[in-house]
Amino acid sequence: MALTIRENFLRNASMTGPEWMPVYPAISGASWAQLGVELEEVVARHPVLFPNYQKGGKEYPVTNEYGWVDIDVNATDTWGCRWHHNIQGIIGQVVGHPLLEWDSFAAYAPPDPMTQDAWGNRDWIKEGEQIAATRAHGDWTFGELGHGFLFMRLHDLRGYENLMVDFGTEEPRLQALIDMLVAYHRVVVEQYLRLDVDVISAGDDLGTQTASMVSPATFRKWITPAYQQVFGPARAAGKHVLLHSDGHTIELMDEFIASGVTICNPQDLCNGIDEIKAAVDGRICIRLDIDRQSVVPFGTPREIRDLVEEAVRKLGSPRGGLELIVGIYPPTPPENIDALFSAFEEFHTYWFDGRGKE
Repeated sequence: MALTIRENFLRNASMTGPEWMPVYPAISGASWAQLGVELEEVVARHPVLFPNYQKGGKEYPVTNEYGWVDIDVNATDTWGCRWHHNIQGIIGQVVGHPLLEWDSFAAYAPPDPMTQDAWGNRDWIKEGEQIAATRAHGDWTFGELGHGFLFMRLHDLRGYENLMVDFGTEEPRLQALIDMLVAYHRVVVEQYLRLDVDVISAGDDLGTQTASMVSPATFRKWITPAYQQVFGPARAAGKHVLLHSDGHTIELMDEFIASGVTICNPQDLCNGIDEIKAAVDGRICIRLDIDRQSVVPFGTPREIRDLVEEAVRKLGSPRGGLELIVGIYPPTPPENIDALFSAFEEFHTYWFDGRGKE
């Protein structure tokens, strides 16, 4: 009897023999806005990846993930950070930091995790209903802590340069701010565990193009203990913890694992596929982020296929432990998107249909 999507996902994450490798194409609102009907034609040609897609279901212009349509928009999140959004379909950046000066900290109040997420009101009853419906459909369920939930939230609040100085000078108020973030997310994790999700998912971009933003020693002092406090209840309950982190983060992999991460989402080329294999070596599941900077937007269809094949051959196994995900952004042309989706379809069963040999 074939596995459900949930059963297969959990076997893959735990490296206990899935029937296929999970693959996740994520198309940005910016690419939908750029390509429109052309992109619909590509998606419709790949029912393996998009089994429920129906042409004509998209409306243009397309919002980004937070619902904004217009460019040149300023918006303030529930943490008091002011964002500027200037590309249709892609979230912008923080331009107003509520704790730019430490003098503001004494009067600062975080949002209420029971009633607010980062962008507005939160309805736990509705989230519970959505999670139950997903579970009933046979898919895996997750609780989302958000992109930029801790390290990034720190520099959203303080400003990046200020935060680096805080780390370097061991600013005593920094720990109190970290504790505030941990307390917020502990409540969120507790609620998701009550809803019996399979995965706690979080995102923190921690790398530049060539190195992590902080050293492993700094991460170990300030961030690892915070991650452990947030992720610990999930691990104690037998749940998976998925951490997304863009940039060169390979030197932080041991800290991720020590923090309780069981599924890590690194980028491929800026870390190196061989380097990822050496650092992980089957210790956790890798949700590999396929290149979106050079090969996918600017390479040939053959180069795209070769990149996917290399990742699958080097990081995959019949035991599982490898997922592929890709974000599609401008200026990626339709033919490259088509080639990428074809490669995902070609290789997602590579280790399970007799082609792959360890």
